[in-house]
Formats: sequence, C-alpha cells, structure tokens
Amino acid sequence: MRVLSVDLGTSNTVAVLAAHGRPPRVVEVDGSATMPSAVYCEEDGSLVVGRDAERRARLDPSRFEPNPKRRVDDGALLLGDNVVPVADALAAVLRRVLDETTRQLGGEPPDEVRLTHPAQWGSTRRNVLVSAARLAGVTGDVVLVPEPVAAASHYASLSVGQALAVYDLGAGTFDVAIVGATRDGFTVLAEDGLQDLGGLDVDQALLEHVGRQVSHRDPASWQRLLRPESTADRRARRALQEDVRAAKESLSRHAHTEVPMPEPFEDVLVNRSDLEALVRPSMLRSVELLASTIRSTGLAPNQLAGIYLVGGSSRIPLVATMIAEQVRVVPTSLDQPETAVALGAHHVPKDGVTPRTKEPVKVSNEPATVITKPVTGPNPVRNPTTSGRYQTNPAVSGPYPVTNPAVSGPYQVNNPAVSGPYPVGNPAVSGPHQVNYPQTGPQQFNFPSVTPRPKQPQKKKPGKNVLIAAGAAVVLVLAVVGGVLALGGSGVPSPQDCKNDTEKDAQGFTQCLRQLAGAVPEGHTCKAGGSAGVSGISAIKGTVVSCSVKDDYSVQYILTETVTGAQQGAEAVVRSLKADVVQAEWAGNGLKGRYRAAADGGVGLLAFTADERPLLGIVTKSGGGDLTADMVADFFENAVQPGT
Repeated sequence: MRVLSVDLGTSNTVAVLAAHGRPPRVVEVDGSATMPSAVYCEEDGSLVVGRDAERRARLDPSRFEPNPKRRVDDGALLLGDNVVPVADALAAVLRRVLDETTRQLGGEPPDEVRLTHPAQWGSTRRNVLVSAARLAGVTGDVVLVPEPVAAASHYASLSVGQALAVYDLGAGTFDVAIVGATRDGFTVLAEDGLQDLGGLDVDQALLEHVGRQVSHRDPASWQRLLRPESTADRRARRALQEDVRAAKESLSRHAHTEVPMPEPFEDVLVNRSDLEALVRPSMLRSVELLASTIRSTGLAPNQLAGIYLVGGSSRIPLVATMIAEQVRVVPTSLDQPETAVALGAHHVPKDGVTPRTKEPVKVSNEPATVITKPVTGPNPVRNPTTSGRYQTNPAVSGPYPVTNPAVSGPYQVNNPAVSGPYPVGNPAVSGPHQVNYPQTGPQQFNFPSVTPRPKQPQKKKPGKNVLIAAGAAVVLVLAVVGGVLALGGSGVPSPQDCKNDTEKDAQGFTQCLRQLAGAVPEGHTCKAGGSAGVSGISAIKGTVVSCSVKDDYSVQYILTETVTGAQQGAEAVVRSLKADVVQAEWAGNGLKGRYRAAADGGVGLLAFTADERPLLGIVTKSGGGDLTADMVADFFENAVQPGT
C-alpha cells in the first residue's frame, strides 16, 4: 500500500510517503523537505511551480503567484495576460509532488493520497482541493484530513477522555482547534481562527518598519518599490520581499540581522525586539483566541494534554512566550513544525475521516443566558448581564477516528473503560488575561463519540469590540471572478443557489436576497437598484435592492458576484468614514455572519455579510450629530438583522 500525504500550505508544501511497509518519510522535492507553493505562468499558459517559479518570478513578477492557497475563494488568478483557475494552480503544485513521488516509487503512482485542510474549511473550499487533486492526475483514493486532527495524531497518543490544543500559525492564516480522544478516535471539540493573521502579515509589518527607516531619503523610489510600474521595479520589490522574509526567519535564531536594500537605500539593521514590538498586538489576538477556544469546551488549559505549535510561523519565539504568560501552559513544538501535519495525516485511517458539516444556525426568541463563544479581541465586550443578544457557539460535529484498534503502535488510542462524567468547575478570573485554575495536569472527560446535535442558539445581541479605522473615503471595488459551488442546509439557499439566483420578485429580491432581508420588505418600501445614500454603490456588480426603513434609515441588499467581493465591499463601506468601527457576529434566518458599523458627522454606516455566500447588506443613517456606531448597530440588531 503506497500512501502519500500532502500538506499544501500557503507558502510551502510538504509531502510524506509511506510505502512497502516502511515508516513514513518526507518526500524531498528539489532537494528540500519543503517546496514553495508558488506558481508562475509562462506566456504559452503552462504553469511552473516551486523554486523554479520563484526563479522565473525575477523575469516577470506579474506572472507569479506566491500563495495560491490564499486565493482559494477568488476562483481565478490573473497571471500576466492569462486567467488561471485557482484549482489549476493548486493542481500544478500537487502534480509536481506527485511526479516526484512516482519517480521515487519507480514509476508506480500512490494508491491513496491524503490532503490536509484547515478545520474551518467548508465544502466549497474542500471541493476545490479535491478538484485540484484530480486535475493533478491522482487516480487513487483521495482522503481529506483536517489539519488539527493530523497534528494531534503526530504529536501525541491520547487516552480516551483526554484533549489537546493545536495552535497553527501558518503563512496565510491562524487556526486553533481543541481535539479530544473518544472511543472511536479524535473529535474536534472546538475550533476558530483568524483569516487576517499569518507569516505573510508579519512580513508585511517588517517591510513597513523598514520603509519607515529609509523612505524619507528618497520617497519617490520607495513608492516605486511599493507600487511597481516597470519590470525592473517589480524585480526590486520581489527581491526586497524575499530579503525581508529571510530577515524575519533569522530573527527567530538571532537577536539582530540586516535587511539588504536596493539602490539608492542603505541596508537596515533590525532587532528581534523591533519585530516583537511590531507583531505583539497580532500575536496577542491569537493567544486570546486560543484561550477563549479552550474555555468554550469547558476545559481549563492545565487540564489539556498539551498545547502544540504547528506551522512555520510558530517558530517566532514570542509566540511560545506569550502562550506561557497568558495561558499559563508552556507549549510544545518539534524541530520542524512545518512537517507535523503531513506526518500526522498518515496515522488517520482512511475509513475514519469524514468531512465536517456545519448546519445553519437557528435562532429562537428566548434570551440567552450564557456566552459560549465570546467575541475576541483587544477590547472588552459588553457585560453579559446587561440586555442584549449574544452569539452562542453551535456544537462541533465530529468525530475523526485516528486509529485502527487492530493495529498496534505508538499512535494507537487506548480504550480504557471510562466511568461517569468528569465535571469541570468555572475557573476564577484573576485579571484581564490571566486565569487561575485549581486543577493541574491533564484530565479525562467523556467526549461524545458520535456527531452531536448542534445546540439551538438563542436570540441574541453580540458583544462588540472596537477597532480604530483610519483613512479617507474608499471607492468600492468588488472582485469579479467566480467561486466554487457547494450545497447549503435544508430550507436555506446554498452558495450554489445564490450563484444561480436570477429570478426576482416584484420588489427585485432574489431568493438569496429575500433570505438576507428577512422581514424588512414587509411593510417598508423596497425597490430594485441602488441609492445615493452610500458612496460607490453604483460600482457594485450584482443585484441591488434598496429599502427605506424608518427614522431616516435605509438598507441596501446586494447579491454580489463573489464572496470575496462582498467581504471587500463591507470593509470599504465602513472605512469610508473617519471614525471608530464596531463589529460583531450575527445570526438569523438560517444564515450567520459578521457586521461592521461606523458613524461620523451625523452619518452612520453598517455593512453586514453572510458566511460563505456572496451577500452584502448596507445600512445607512443620515442626520443627527450625536449619532454613534453603537446606535447604528443597535438599530441593525433590533430592526434589520434577519430573524428579528
């Protein structure tokens, strides 16, 4: 049996092969354990990947995409004059790994290919991964394995009832998952993540820091580096980005290093303390999310079997330091955290892996009494004892068995008899970030061995955390490329339904727009088309319906062409005001998502989107110098939010 496991990461791809009864080993591509996930499109449309793509990028950077996985929602890439589907780009990366593996096997292809993916990926993104595998020429079985399950399988052998945390800081995203061992294998007890935090964001922060040191000497030359217009400018920018990334990696091993700079700038000395000051706020967000995700399971950090670091960016020394300070548990990491996921995927049996499904959130009219998934961030949320509605966390579906009881070995999950539940007390909070827990050492709990039924979230009012927004008015520019389709829950329009949603009612609503609007069209004036209430509304490509609500409030419902376009539109709307922004989660009508609100000079704006659907709503309020973002958010929650 020849089994190939591939961790197709944002920046690098790692492959592990187990064949002919030998232990799993890393497949070296071009002499290295990690292969860049980069792609380069030749003029004839052929794709080059890995280090060859990075070398060709120096000739024409416009034909180069270093992180195709990060573009999974975009549908297609524009590389030079060629439009390349994202699935084709990912397939090219997988094909290079498959070709090298087949060569090392003497021309025999693998019997089975296991592809890892973030636990938060829904069916749409997973379908892209499977399509890429088939396009790459995989003829055997394709098995999808959630990354935290693979990492847990690699790092630890858990007894039934034990759990561990996986802190995965990759190049593109941050993911955290709590994995528990059941009689049937592993179950993901809770998961969360930050889509705007990864090693690439650290690179960007360091690049901006370097720019502050040198840009004043020749502002025009620096602007050409940031916004290259010629091939020479793009080459210089590409070289600088590589040097900045190398400096970041060097600072994980040394206290200081230099960043080589192109002419006319002098080289810049950077210290580890400089880098830590730049990324500390972002790392704090990840550690706070880790702590809140642990709490959402009812466990205390010191009751876990461990906290394990995964992903190349977890090498940053500040990560382990902050986890130890804030969570009071010293995390564990191997010498090569990049290979942990691919190695662990081999210990997840084929028949024990099932894709996770997320059922639509159903909202009742009963007030919530417990916050099971608070909004995280550097700012406090509203007091749960005050009036309002809070978002609860639906039960996580699982399980993911990882062992075969008939097979012995170091990764086998023991199956001792477990008697009775193990209650967990409510930890006492001793400070804004530190929690005192009365128990020590890993504990055993009764985790469900079957997929639990999701809890019914109560009608709620999410807490808001304040973000500072800067910048001038922004014109909405929405992405045009299409996404990959997936089926939705029963009774709720799926992403595929929204994509093909063209039939409109008398007010101009499609089925998906009507689901987003909820009860607003009843008793209010709604008509097809945009309004002058929001700058840039005419630039939106898609179906627009405008409704006049009350008290000088209006709402625009937009069915955009892509999910990414809706997200970018929401961000641009609120940042068009020079004001503080509040944001929180919402749920209703079988949908859930996030909203952002801002107010300035008597004008209030709120933009809300629905998860995995190309839907955007914009609430506008005019008049009233005392108008605040909180007031606009309260109006949305009470009068506009679907299900109210």
